[in-house]
Amino acid sequence: MQPAGPTLKKIFAATVLRQGQTDAPILAWPLACGAKVAGKTNAVSYADGVLTVEVLDVAWQQQLQDFQREYLAALLPLTAQPVRAIKFVVKGLPERPAR
Repeated sequence: MQPAGPTLKKIFAATVLRQGQTDAPILAWPLACGAKVAGKTNAVSYADGVLTVEVLDVAWQQQLQDFQREYLAALLPLTAQPVRAIKFVVKGLPERPAR
């Protein structure tokens, strides 16, 4: 018996690509990051090529930031919308202005 994960990813990607959903990066986040990370994060918005993901705390924010390249690569086949960056924000904390 084969694992269902790869097949489900293919079905999801085909469906989203066919429908051209603008919120596809939000929907694709759990598949791109995996179940453990998805259980501790929440993709909250997508605009102008940036996917915003809420995280539990600053430690999670820093750790996930280190894996941004891998997550961007994982999102690529799952959505037709370009995701150029992922912004990890700590849930409940105001965002710092960019410098």
